[in-house]
Amino acid sequence: MTIFKEKVGEEYLTVAETKVVLEELERERAADEDREMRYELARAIEHVNRFAVLDPEESREFVAELQELDKVDEPTAYKIANLRPRDRDELRSIYAQERFTLSGDELDAILEVVARYA
Repeated sequence: MTIFKEKVGEEYLTVAETKVVLEELERERAADEDREMRYELARAIEHVNRFAVLDPEESREFVAELQELDKVDEPTAYKIANLRPRDRDELRSIYAQERFTLSGDELDAILEVVARYA
């Protein structure tokens, strides 16, 4: 027997935005005494609590500022905002699958934005 799940939509979220969503889910689960929190959910909550350093509004500003730069599309902006690369090598790893490379100036421009939100 195969169970198919339909994909109804897709939305990019920063870690800070994900934290808000998971906090609400955690509250709902805590209110229902018969409902146990799954291991995966508990680990996801632990992860966002550790890595969400900005509030959701700041993280959206961060993504918007990144998208203003050349060669930073929406998915890449979210990756950068969530991973917050510290140097050129870490930033290059985000672009490893792309068919183009960034110049030193382009890398530095992105890292300057990252530094403002560190």
